[in-house]
Amino acid sequence: MSGHSKWATTKRQKAVVDAKRGALFTKIGNQIAIAARHGTDPNMNPSLAMVLEKARLANMPKANIERAIARVADKSAAALIEETYEAYGPAGAGIIIEVATDNKNRTLPEVRHTLEKNGGRMADPGSVMFQFSRKGVIVISDKGEDALMTALEAGAEDAEEVEDGIEIFTPSSDLMKVRASLIEAGMTVTEAELKYVPTSTVPVEGDNSEKLEKLLDAIDDLDDVTAVYTNAE
Repeated sequence: MSGHSKWATTKRQKAVVDAKRGALFTKIGNQIAIAARHGTDPNMNPSLAMVLEKARLANMPKANIERAIARVADKSAAALIEETYEAYGPAGAGIIIEVATDNKNRTLPEVRHTLEKNGGRMADPGSVMFQFSRKGVIVISDKGEDALMTALEAGAEDAEEVEDGIEIFTPSSDLMKVRASLIEAGMTVTEAELKYVPTSTVPVEGDNSEKLEKLLDAIDDLDDVTAVYTNAE
């Protein structure tokens, strides 16, 4: 797909090997709590089903998952708010930052400070978002022409081999349907979620590449940040 970014693979690998398991579980727990607002039955709530799959792949303990879902009924728990921020990094790379927070007055300054400290800056709403599309992104560990054909026959818009398998792109509304078709066809799904996929990319090289990676890591390490995307190539 045009706009595929090498940074997506970098961030996914980082998540898999991240030693900060507690921080990762907190991020996923926040996503579960938000998704569960629309229903606690994953069979009736595709958004919750997707996040629960993410939790399973991260080996998140069952007790953590149950606590996150229970927050919906806990009137004393602070309400979580979803926010999306837009920013620019080194070499003009666009950045989309998704957060789940119980205090916007704390989170926004933290994000802004982290950006400015690492060579980035906040952007006006809409000035970066138009360079991205919301897509379903599925990763399977299978490789080869047969697996690519299976992905396309399952309803993928596009598919390409990456280091850890095949990355598959779908319309956002078709994510769960394509995932189910792949599993039924015997493919091993290792990731399935909605993401912001760049429609065009910005070349980032040399020192700027190192600076951008440092910036993305710093943003991703913030407790309230649930996902970070860039159109850097």
